[in-house]
Amino acid sequence: MGEVRVKVRLTNASDEALARRGKIRTEDVRFYEADAMVDTGAVQTVIPPDVARGLGLETPRQRGVEYADGRKEVVPVTEAIVVEIRRRETSDEALVLGDEILIGQTILEKLDLHVDCANQQVVPNPAHPDQAVTKVK
Repeated sequence: MGEVRVKVRLTNASDEALARRGKIRTEDVRFYEADAMVDTGAVQTVIPPDVARGLGLETPRQRGVEYADGRKEVVPVTEAIVVEIRRRETSDEALVLGDEILIGQTILEKLDLHVDCANQQVVPNPAHPDQAVTKVK
């Protein structure tokens, strides 16, 4: 089994809100598109520092993280970003570290996406192929 990658679009949620309110032009909304690694062992979305800077994101908080090898570190956490995968989108914060974008369990759950390891792809939940459905109980 190889790694699963997916095309992702990250957007500065504050910019998007300002554009909706007519405070900035739509073309001034900062976004970043990339091929991201899907990491089902990670809970949170991870973005590299240069991506956070390019999106103009503030990092108002910090959070402790534990790596697969047991190392622990405190890293910056971004303000809200919009994550779009397979024409489904949600907002969340991201951890700032590393050198590539990682999509973790939280985004997969919020977007109602499954990882098809055999075919190395991310697919919509077969029970909800047309739109994400969130369980509330």
